[in-house]
Order: sequence, then structure tokens, then C-alpha cells
Amino acid sequence: MNDTLAAAAPRADWLTPLELLALGAIWGGSFLFMRIAAPSFGPFALVEVRIVLGALILLPFLWQVRARLDAKRVAQFAIVGALNSAIPFSLFAWGAERAPAGIGAIANSLTVLFTALVALLVYRERIGRRRALAMLVGFVGVVVLMSGKVEGSNVFDAALAGTVASFCYGFAANFTKRWFADMPPLAAVAGTLGCGAVMLAPFAWAAWPAQSPAASAWGSAITLGVLCTGIAYAFFFRLIQRVGAARATTCTYLVPLFGVGWGWLLLAETPTATMLVAGALILGSVIASQRAAH
Repeated sequence: MNDTLAAAAPRADWLTPLELLALGAIWGGSFLFMRIAAPSFGPFALVEVRIVLGALILLPFLWQVRARLDAKRVAQFAIVGALNSAIPFSLFAWGAERAPAGIGAIANSLTVLFTALVALLVYRERIGRRRALAMLVGFVGVVVLMSGKVEGSNVFDAALAGTVASFCYGFAANFTKRWFADMPPLAAVAGTLGCGAVMLAPFAWAAWPAQSPAASAWGSAITLGVLCTGIAYAFFFRLIQRVGAARATTCTYLVPLFGVGWGWLLLAETPTATMLVAGALILGSVIASQRAAH
């Protein structure tokens, strides 16, 4: 048995970086798929398809803990569902109609900083000087990102939408940590996605496109829901169980790199100097804030 464990350890060490790379590529690709599908679906219809499919993938995990669900838990699911899926997914999809995929991917990196900021403002958690400085640098990066132009169009609106979406993620992360500590993570994700789908349904129904979206748009929407939401969450939490949250969340550093890279490779969206500078400031500040927190 010891020989088996010894043989498995090197394999896990070799496999983990590839899994982190794959997860960063999948979540970075979500901004590519939104960029393709959003013009045909519109943000609300696209996000409804995404959330419903993601929730269906994870529904078995919620079913296992159905006896523990009550009105309070459902209300918590609804709040986090709005802040972690319905609102931010819609904002990112709205931004994807107006700017390259890399804009949303870079703005998404702010989630780590906003999570710390919300913990400070709402729960009075100390962050320290180094982490505070990292936040300041990150927000400078946001200003730089909003000031950029791509192909003559100002990307301020898309960058602002992505920033607000990341701010929502910051609240959701703090609420999730405190409200769902006693629940299996995938069950909590399934519950929040389900509530998010219910809340968004009237908006999606009202805004459903009059003409059927193209096959490429449908393919992107389905991939967003099945791969980038349902499977990716299951994959992510499996990774957390094996290597720990601190190491697993390093995949978020790869998301903006893949978001920009996929847009450049597949949609010919050449990153501008402003995007590169903003990305370096934001990503650098996130890495610094994580190191300062340990």
C-alpha cells in the first residue's frame, strides 16, 4: 500500500499543474464564448441558458442534501445566486457585446481584491498595509483599462460592467464562506445557480431573441453552461479537496491570460497596450495581495 501511495504522489504533483492550466483555459474561454453568443442571444437569454445548464449538471449534489433545505437556506441561495451568477454573468455578457473578450477576463481578476475589500468593509477583517497597497494598484489598473480604446471604440462601459460584476463576486464569496460552511460546496453552487435561474427567467423570457440564434451562438451558449459552469465548478472543487483552496485558486491567475489569448487566437482581437498594462497591474496586484494574506 505504501508503494502505491508513493507512486501516486509524483503523479499527482505532475497532474495538478495541468489541471490548473485546464481550468484557467476553460474559465478564460468563457469570455470567448460570451463574445460569440451574446450578440445573438442578448445578455439575459444567454445567461439563462448558461445558468440552467450549469444547475442541471450539479443538481444531483443538491438532491443529496435536500433534507437540510429550509426557507432560510433558500433565501441565502437566492441572495448568493443573484450576486454570484444572475447579475455578474449578465454584466459580463452585456460587456461582451461591446468589447473584446479580454476586457471582461481582465476585469474578472478583480474578484480577489473585492473579496478582501468587502471583508474589510462588512466584516471588519484586517487586510494589512501590503494588501491595501496591492488593492490600490489593482484599482489603478481598472482606471487604465477603462481609459482604453479598441478599434476606435471606447471600452469604458464594458470595463465598468466587468468591475461591477467582480464587486458582486466579492460579496458572494464572503457570504458563501459564512453561510454555506456546513454544506457540500457543489450542493451550495447548485442551489445558488438554481435560484439565479428562477430570478432571471422573467427577464430572459422578455428579452428572448425574435430570430433563432445561429448554430455557433447555440454551441457557445451550451458550452458556457455545461463546460464553463457545471463541469468547471465540479472540477474546481474536486481540485480543492485534493490540493487545498490556496493552490487551487491559483488557476484564477491564468483566466485573464487565456481570455486575452483566446480572443487574439480565435477572434483576431489583438490586445492593445492599454489592455496589457492594465492586465499587468491588476494581475500583479492580485498575486501580491494573495502573498500578503499568508
